[in-house]
Amino acid sequence: MSIQTTTSYHEGAYLSLMRGLKELDINDPSVPCDLVLNGDNAFPLAINSQGQVLMAASRYGRGKIVVLGHESYLYIFPDLVENAVTWLRGKGSDNLTVGVHNYIKAVSDNLIKSGFKAKVVGSFSDSREVSVYVTDAYGVEEDAIDLVAFLKAGGGVLIAGQAWHWASTNPNENTLLQFPGNKVSGVAGIYFTARYGKVEILPVSPQIPSSWMTLRVREDFEKDLLILLQGVSEFDLTGGMLPSEALIHGPLAFPIGTTEDGRPFLAGSYYGRGRVVVITHEAPLGLQSLAPFWKNAINWLDQGRKGVVGVEPNLNLLSTSGLKYEETAFRKDLSVFVCTAYGDQHVEEIQDFVAEGGGLLIGGHAWYWAQSHPGKNPMTDFSGNKILNTLGLSLMAATIPGGSYKATVPSHAMTYTYHFRNLLRDFAHHVKQGKKLSKDEEEHLEKLGMECSNFLMMKSYGSYSYTQVLSILTDILKKLGMPQVSEENPVKSPKDHLLLRLGKDVYDVSPDPEALLPFLIKDNAMPFVYNRKVRISTTTADKNEWISTGLYLYPGMKTEMIIPANIVNKNWTIQIGCQTDYLPHEELKRAKSVCKQFPVTAEKMQVWNLWGGLIYLVAPPNTKVEGAEVRVQIAIPAPYYKSGVTTAADWLLLRNAPAPWAEFEFDNVILTVPSDVVRNLERTDEVAALWNGIMKGIADLAAIPQTFSRKERFVADVQISAGWMHSGYPVMITTYSAAELFKPDEARTEGLWGETHELGHNQQRSCSEFRPNTTEATCNLWSVYVHEEVLGLNRAKAHPMMTPTNRKNSVDEYVKGGKKLSDWTVWVALETYLQLQGKFGWDAFKKVFAAYQRMSNFPTENDAKMNLYAVTFSKIVGMNLSAFFKAWSWPINRATEEKLCNLPPWSDHPMLKYD
Repeated sequence: MSIQTTTSYHEGAYLSLMRGLKELDINDPSVPCDLVLNGDNAFPLAINSQGQVLMAASRYGRGKIVVLGHESYLYIFPDLVENAVTWLRGKGSDNLTVGVHNYIKAVSDNLIKSGFKAKVVGSFSDSREVSVYVTDAYGVEEDAIDLVAFLKAGGGVLIAGQAWHWASTNPNENTLLQFPGNKVSGVAGIYFTARYGKVEILPVSPQIPSSWMTLRVREDFEKDLLILLQGVSEFDLTGGMLPSEALIHGPLAFPIGTTEDGRPFLAGSYYGRGRVVVITHEAPLGLQSLAPFWKNAINWLDQGRKGVVGVEPNLNLLSTSGLKYEETAFRKDLSVFVCTAYGDQHVEEIQDFVAEGGGLLIGGHAWYWAQSHPGKNPMTDFSGNKILNTLGLSLMAATIPGGSYKATVPSHAMTYTYHFRNLLRDFAHHVKQGKKLSKDEEEHLEKLGMECSNFLMMKSYGSYSYTQVLSILTDILKKLGMPQVSEENPVKSPKDHLLLRLGKDVYDVSPDPEALLPFLIKDNAMPFVYNRKVRISTTTADKNEWISTGLYLYPGMKTEMIIPANIVNKNWTIQIGCQTDYLPHEELKRAKSVCKQFPVTAEKMQVWNLWGGLIYLVAPPNTKVEGAEVRVQIAIPAPYYKSGVTTAADWLLLRNAPAPWAEFEFDNVILTVPSDVVRNLERTDEVAALWNGIMKGIADLAAIPQTFSRKERFVADVQISAGWMHSGYPVMITTYSAAELFKPDEARTEGLWGETHELGHNQQRSCSEFRPNTTEATCNLWSVYVHEEVLGLNRAKAHPMMTPTNRKNSVDEYVKGGKKLSDWTVWVALETYLQLQGKFGWDAFKKVFAAYQRMSNFPTENDAKMNLYAVTFSKIVGMNLSAFFKAWSWPINRATEEKLCNLPPWSDHPMLKYD
């Protein structure tokens, strides 16, 4: 459904129901009860100043229902009743017959005056061919099954009452499930509760009323937890399993099992007349150690019916536990259905099954699906969430470490602290009324931000609860704005972190993003161009590849891209932004995540990014495209230089292009930096020569083709995820280092150790690496090689640790410490390789790397890999290097020594002096 269609349905229904009403005077001796709204379809008609819902409406199946929080409202508000019956009957129905229960027969007089045919009956079973049935909430128990069927088939129900008196006379009963009215209204997600509603005069809003105060989870699930956790002391999630984290977002959902810091892996929920339990990995369903819990859970889900428990085939639910069940696909006649989260064949049937009283036990995780379906939305596309979202629970891509977790002592505080709605309500209270955040509330803001992100990803615009949360978050952002984060104005507080995250997440799903944008981004306009054409030719190997367009979108700017048909639905992606690092830092100089991707699923794509960014096409692995034309409707030109295409004269014009990011594409590397760094650059040919030489040197030592299968990328960012620079695609560097990329003379006198170090990381291969020992060591081989062979800079001047004194000190310290292999790291480990290079030269390394490229079936353990390396290097140089490597404490075994015994030994290796 579109946002407009689903929103207009609820709003249209509300306007019909409240037509002609200016206020609702419930300042009356009659005390209503608070109503709880659950699921996708229920929405409020009247909310008091305490955030209590006193009247509501919903749909179930093809029918509709209106619920009033006290039966007296059937008489006090005849116009509302008339509106309700008219709406419930539906526009297309000619049937004016309304069934009225005889306990409220006075309602029939008003309906007759309004032109309806009122039929007073003793029970619903006496009603025939009515379009609407009007009743109080007290005498419907015997008719509940028939009324639900009537509702599902398209009938209308108007029901009124309060549950606080019934609850006081039935203190041991479960009001949500056992109160007579809830056996009808509950299937549609509206519940009478035992809480008194405050009486007052309520103005009738022109839109569906909303209040941040309705977010509070008011139900106490302590009794449920006592049943579920009886005899359970811990949850064993060891054995290599990696559960997902659950999102608990429904007002009748609650945590059952959590980590010590409150991340749930086990949760329950009421939905309609039924119940749900979700475990965020399927493996625990078969664990004997959890048999007591599963027995409790199934009994809780069964609700005392002692009905048939159906288990999805091959799930093997505790086959040795004594639990009785049938292996079966989903059937409507089951009492409890147990399944994994990996199938979506019966989504609506399972939801109706639960709504009408069934129990659902479901297990599974979403993280693997999310990782293996890049570009997909796990909250909407993952099969388990297609079932669970509506039930008030979801599986997130975030993971929980395997371990043994103690069962929490059941309490209302447990439910309150870890529930998404309560966390959001606390923050809204702070924003709306200035309530100071407690230390605990501040500590939970990061969790709230993560859960808001996932909740908003559901894009459930047909759900009132979703649109309500979206509206509340939008109001918060309009009131507080979003921090204008920058290097000069870093964001530090948990509150600002949250607002920074919410700004992007709310903007991306907002039905009116243009109205929200001024509250998020200031001063973002730039001159733009229209209808730019970009030619794409690429042949990718086993990795994806960014293809630059030379175009930019300013923050919040939207554009339309026309994509050639031959790359639609072929795993291509449009990417807005070059800064792909996710920042984990407490102090942020930019938002944590500022890159946005759109899977190419249509020939016409609208794209945007709240943070703006360069526009890329991302080609998937193993694909070939020649001369495809992409058209960009509107964008900002960026300074973009491409070797062999851009002339020196062209560059003098292009360097002034208005976009704040510039790109330089050379033979084997692309440099992306803030435009200010290169506005005055003139000799692009010299920069090209520098980087073409560096990349040729990288390829030479690695013994790979001179033309890279994928050009390396550098991106300079104001802040990166780790270190001063780090490897990857792209290599990330800080903006402080950006200028040195474009200074050839300085590179040849002062070096580029950090950049070549990261390029060396990108050349490391696990088959010849001994992690963690060599992780930060062998990458420096490329630094040394490039500085000496390409830049003409002696290694002693390229890095302070490369001076003869420091190199000797590294070895001396290693020997003095007993030559323990655990100390053989970084500069010490590098020295081993440099001693080999000093004797056998760089050609030996090139031949070794080439030899590894011809090998297959590599060992995985370091000991075996080190022996393989010793054999390989020895054979390449024609000399037995066993003694040398053993002198460095490598675990050279007898088999290796025997393989090399026919080669002459390296009898004067540099480590002999330490024996």
